[in-house]
Amino acid sequence: MYLHGTSKVNDNGRLEIGGCDVQDLAAQHGTPLYIVDEALVRQRCREYVDAFRASGLQFQVAYASKAFCVMAMCRIADEEGMSLDVVSDGELYTALQAGFPAHRIHFHGNNKTPEEIEMAIDANIGCFVVDNFIELHMLNAIAAEKGAVVKVLLRITPGVEAHTHEYISTGQQDSKFGFDLANGSAYKAIKEASSLPNIDLLGVHSHIGSQIFEVEGFTMAVEKVSAFAVDVRRELDVTFRVINLGGGFGIRYTEGDTPLQVSEYVKAITDGIKTFFSQAGYPTPEIWVEPGRSIVGEAGTTLYTVGTSKEIPGVRKYIAVDGGMTDNPRFALYESKYEAMLANRATEKATETVTVAGKCCESGDKLIIDLELPPAKTGDLLAVSCTGAYNYAMASNYNRIRRPAVVFVKDGQSDVVVKRESFGDIVGNDIIPARLEKEAVAK
Repeated sequence: MYLHGTSKVNDNGRLEIGGCDVQDLAAQHGTPLYIVDEALVRQRCREYVDAFRASGLQFQVAYASKAFCVMAMCRIADEEGMSLDVVSDGELYTALQAGFPAHRIHFHGNNKTPEEIEMAIDANIGCFVVDNFIELHMLNAIAAEKGAVVKVLLRITPGVEAHTHEYISTGQQDSKFGFDLANGSAYKAIKEASSLPNIDLLGVHSHIGSQIFEVEGFTMAVEKVSAFAVDVRRELDVTFRVINLGGGFGIRYTEGDTPLQVSEYVKAITDGIKTFFSQAGYPTPEIWVEPGRSIVGEAGTTLYTVGTSKEIPGVRKYIAVDGGMTDNPRFALYESKYEAMLANRATEKATETVTVAGKCCESGDKLIIDLELPPAKTGDLLAVSCTGAYNYAMASNYNRIRRPAVVFVKDGQSDVVVKRESFGDIVGNDIIPARLEKEAVAK
């Protein structure tokens, strides 16, 4: 398994993260357990902020909270000088409850409800990223009712197809997101937005996808968006004060992944912006980005307890753990690949090839196929690395399985930031109608 951040194998031959032996964490908090290396999260935040400071440009780095949104994470993002990207009223509420400054919150989403828009305006958030014409006019109308003028970026699809899974590629022409650059809808949206009295148009937003390992897609997006900015200024006399180039910066999940350093992604973007706008004689806009996965992905480890096993001679050996697709649906969704180790026997040699299965009533409930491990026994601890992004965030109660706890570890201390769900939580929103109660009594 990939050891990174504060992860190491300690003198007892067990995995240690943030100075905490995972066997002790399992005993204290139970399994499955999401473990987050707080020091690594903070390091990644600082890498982005420092890289942009070095560019000399005005900037905002907004943590994309959809990757992992809990109050403690919002608090860390604030402490590290980041802005925050939210995509629902639930994420917005979480941020506000954590005390995150509303003026640094950006609200995304392709289908914001009137209630979400009202909540965000009442909170006085910093910016709406508008996705379509219906939203643009609805936002202007609601803002007018409230006597507000709201800051807006228009999301455009630049026609850049990132080299990633089709479900997480978003910058191509055929996308549910944004105003298309090629067919003229982006130009029309700029024209309409700049004429609306309760809209303060800051500029545009572009996001080409996720888990990207090269800079070419970003530089191409810079070229297209910058050229569009120049055309809009010339033809409509509208000057973009902000260009948001989204996120999508890749991380290492397995040995074959080759992400760049944060500074390399940032340098490619900022160098492109400075060169293009300097040559065009255009005021250099403020640059925003929205990393999510690359902030928290590698900092997360999920710890499981091994239960049963099944060997099919000549076919496959399965080992089953006490979690699965309920705490990590990414294999079922994307066939995502992970690395793992027996955390309580970390120094032992791998002699078996196994498939790690979950406990859900689904044949597709798998976590890793063909994993090399020492012979796993009931009660062993399996640690799966790089599960900080889109694992807790996508977790479910399928089969009425309780979602795990989340702990932050740092300097030998573990802090629960999300409690393990109880059976009471599982049925907490259930209601048995009175008529069913009466029928039960009648029987």
